[in-house]
Amino acid sequence: MNQETKSPRVIVVGAGPAGVRAAETLVAAGLRPVLIDEGRRDGGQIYRRQPPHFTRSYAQLYGTEAERAQALHSSFDQLRDRVDYHPETLAWNVSEGHVHVAKGSRQQRLPYDALVICAGATDRLMPVKGWQLAGTFSLGAAQIALKSQACSVGSQVVFLGTGPLLYLVAMQYLKAGASIAAVLDTSPLGHRVAALPKLLSRPGLLANGLRFTWALRRAGIPVLAGVTPLEIHGTPEDGVSGISVRSIGGELRRFDCDAVAMGYHLRSETQLADLARCDFRFDDATRQWFPEVSEDGRSSIANVYLAGDGVRILGADGAENAGRLAALAALSDLDFSVDGQRVVELKRTQRKMDRFRQGLIQAFPWPESHAAQLPDDAVLCRCENITAGDLRRVVHEKGPGADEANRAKAFSRVGMGRCQGRYCGQAGAEVIAAAAGVPVREVGRLRGQAPVKPLTITLREESA
Repeated sequence: MNQETKSPRVIVVGAGPAGVRAAETLVAAGLRPVLIDEGRRDGGQIYRRQPPHFTRSYAQLYGTEAERAQALHSSFDQLRDRVDYHPETLAWNVSEGHVHVAKGSRQQRLPYDALVICAGATDRLMPVKGWQLAGTFSLGAAQIALKSQACSVGSQVVFLGTGPLLYLVAMQYLKAGASIAAVLDTSPLGHRVAALPKLLSRPGLLANGLRFTWALRRAGIPVLAGVTPLEIHGTPEDGVSGISVRSIGGELRRFDCDAVAMGYHLRSETQLADLARCDFRFDDATRQWFPEVSEDGRSSIANVYLAGDGVRILGADGAENAGRLAALAALSDLDFSVDGQRVVELKRTQRKMDRFRQGLIQAFPWPESHAAQLPDDAVLCRCENITAGDLRRVVHEKGPGADEANRAKAFSRVGMGRCQGRYCGQAGAEVIAAAAGVPVREVGRLRGQAPVKPLTITLREESA
């Protein structure tokens, strides 16, 4: 690029693994990117930094990921004065070449020449009867409590769901000295055996997962595979008191606890990509909608790039790799010189990571059948207190078109609450599909709406 030309303005949304590596790559090319971070400090969810004056070591806080976490934090510390960093700032809309951001009561419209969205992911949740009771958390929330407040979500915690994060968070709680009542996995062991050829593409990560399971069992914690969640017990006044599941052999099991942390892999935060008008595709393997993206991070919209768990769930190191690729794609499109061999190597690494991702999907599948089995009185949407029966009645009584996600939302209010469908949207689509007798793909997806999260009503605009 001609050095006399005014430097292009590149905005990176997200300061997790993908966002930090994207910013690092842009800085290395001589740019000063704008870095928007909803968090108080860099690191994202997986490498969330502990508050000032907390003294836990990296090994205590991040376990097997300690070295990577420290490397990412160190990289950001070196970048801090070379980026325009906006912590505790929400990117709440994208329109007409601008990112709309808010911090407290102040908002700005930031123009961009290139936008790299590294929005990350949140827990993918499957409702269970009683999950609206106080004491029910997502795995991510349980992890935040441990990292940011140095506390457990309960005195006796059950971990429920499936996927690597289930075992990672349970292991982090074990190392912190918390009391764990049980780890309950909905995936049968046979699925993991069948997925071994793909999982062996990254033997180190596979070994970590096995070590976590063995450590939990050695600690005397019941670790069950192939369970069907039945009910989280408790009262509105006192919260959670236990959980019942059916074992793979058909036995009814109840575990006393005062907290349940649950999650089924992750769901990408795709709202900003949607607002930027990016095309989406349905992924049959995960039964989710993802933005269309090339291997190097180009979206269907010119000058909009996507990286990390917000577009392809590859884990933290995969997100770092994707962040670099997306930044290099943006630089190339802005007429900067880019090392082609480095791009080739990053893509090769990405393919290896993607094979492992496919193995995880096979080993720990999303239990869509559980949605069809939810009792009618089970709360589906916690924000609006809508039950599975309420949603089924909409499908059966409102006639043609009611089996489309956004129409069902209009009729029932599922997904209209504070979380905007993040927690109930995908399970709601499964309930609709089962009730209507159609593939979940045909139900569609909830459209992104601005603001992507609630804002203060007293916003005042400032010049960029």
